Amino acid sequence: MIRVPALKLLGFYKLQSFPSIITQAFLTFPKTRLAMSSSKATVEPWTVLTHRNPQPEWVPYNPRTMRKPPLDSQTKHVKILSYNVNGLKRLLELDENYLTQLAQREDFDVLCLQESKLQEKDVEAIKGSLLDGYEDSFWTCSVSRLEYSGTAVISRIKPLSVSYGLGISDHDMEGRLVTVEFDTFYLLCAYIPNSGRGLKRLTYRVTEWDPSFRNYVKELEKVKPVILTGDLNCAHEEIDIHNPARSLKKAGFTIKERQSFEMNFLNKGFVDTFRNQHPGVVGYTFWGWNDGRETNKGWRLDYFLVSESILDKVYDSYILPDVDGSDHSPIGLIITL
Repeated sequence: MIRVPALKLLGFYKLQSFPSIITQAFLTFPKTRLAMSSSKATVEPWTVLTHRNPQPEWVPYNPRTMRKPPLDSQTKHVKILSYNVNGLKRLLELDENYLTQLAQREDFDVLCLQESKLQEKDVEAIKGSLLDGYEDSFWTCSVSRLEYSGTAVISRIKPLSVSYGLGISDHDMEGRLVTVEFDTFYLLCAYIPNSGRGLKRLTYRVTEWDPSFRNYVKELEKVKPVILTGDLNCAHEEIDIHNPARSLKKAGFTIKERQSFEMNFLNKGFVDTFRNQHPGVVGYTFWGWNDGRETNKGWRLDYFLVSESILDKVYDSYILPDVDGSDHSPIGLIITL
């Protein structure tokens, strides 16, 4: 069991009570002790339903009660984490042991990163000492814009093959995709283009990137099943965003983006594993840098999508909202073999 200071700047999220903010001396993982103050039990903000237009059957996501128990050692499985870190150098400069603590706590087999914001010259210096026991790592960086985008897969399971991008130069200048082949599936770590301020890249995203990406994924699926993970930059339904009525013209929740998400992925044989497992659960993976996480005003932008053919292999799909350090939280998938 790992104990880390609750007031640590980066690492894992401190508990709070509503309406006042309370911190506790230590946070204990994997089960956090709830502190008491003024006769009020502390409340983790993501366990409070703050949606502006909730349906009667909706409930807030609580990983303490909704994550499944660990599989026994006799059941072969792979545990994958995906995390938009919003700048890996920034994270490691503030806490060089950040990912080590996360690995000790979660014991994942594969870690997928988005928005590493690294340049190629940074990769060799970082990856050699990043995580003990994870010997294979694969990185792609933006070459069209420095300190932007970037994806990586870090694994303690040696893959059969690795490739980068879609194979289309117009789409492959921003380091948005790493594809890793394992024995029984392909794993894709993707950072889908954001439509941007003023929706300047909306047309590019829905008419060029999404169809090209769909075609790429479907070609892979002819060989073996696909697990697609990452920041897909789309809150698919109203349940996936705190204030849908005020967000219809915001990047990530426009009707065109949501329709494209359905048409190119969900209607093409891929399943949103979190929503499949938790049909009426409000859980977010992105809050921004202000007070969004503290008030649970978020978006669900990060996903694990899987081929329908391996849906029955998915044991657990979950969010780690207590892991702080980015404006996103990690998400996890456990799949049996």
